[in-house]
Amino acid sequence: MLSNKGASYKLLTILNDQRFQINVSATLVFEYEEILKREQQQIDLNNEDIDNIINGICHLANHHEIFYIWRPLAKDKDDDFLIDLALKCQANFIISYNQRDLKPIEKFGIFILTPKQFLRLLGEIKP
Repeated sequence: MLSNKGASYKLLTILNDQRFQINVSATLVFEYEEILKREQQQIDLNNEDIDNIINGICHLANHHEIFYIWRPLAKDKDDDFLIDLALKCQANFIISYNQRDLKPIEKFGIFILTPKQFLRLLGEIKP
């Protein structure tokens, strides 16, 4: 989100694409909001912009309540909620730059891809 030329920005522009589904939990939505508000000056967004982004994601996403937790799995315990969500919704991928900490989920057949890798998989950008 720091640039309108990067893979993360490109991924945000195709969130309504039918080739994939977005899955969120309350914890993930709060994490998005906290990060955006913490970095809002750097990314040049105001509170209304951030609320619109969060609301847009929530509108497009499948919402999941997490009742069973698999912790600890991630190398960083603060990332375990992502693994819980991915397992709950039977995801094929987690899209994140944090591949190292989330690597343990690959034993469940869920792969960690960067936004750029995911866009390549979709054919949105060339290899």
